[in-house]
Amino acid sequence: MEEVDKNLKVSPHKGKTGLRRVWNALFYSFDGFRAAYRHEDAFRQEVLLAALLVPLALWLPVSGVGKALMIASVLLVLVVELINSAVEATVDRISLENHQLAKRAKDIGSAAVFVSLVNVVAVWGLVLFG
Repeated sequence: MEEVDKNLKVSPHKGKTGLRRVWNALFYSFDGFRAAYRHEDAFRQEVLLAALLVPLALWLPVSGVGKALMIASVLLVLVVELINSAVEATVDRISLENHQLAKRAKDIGSAAVFVSLVNVVAVWGLVLFG
């Protein structure tokens, strides 16, 4: 069994279990959405894109699986953008100085968002025209 270092700082929220943990997680998630929407221009733009594309996917005359794929591809962009924003905030928290590893982390996150956007185009194109 691994020995626990008593000097490590552990989140006071880690001890919560059951429904209390789920309830807390729900509000932390809302806080995360609010922070991303307030502080991240790209997230706001992608939410607007989702607000247009999700209803459009539901309206278009495609199969249920097609609709699901179209909506999932759009929601994936939001997921990847949230993760990218978290990486960027963490990097900035550590240091605001220019460093090649900080740039690499941010560039990789940006590339992930780009790939998710390409995925939207590919999925929608295949469902609609494939």
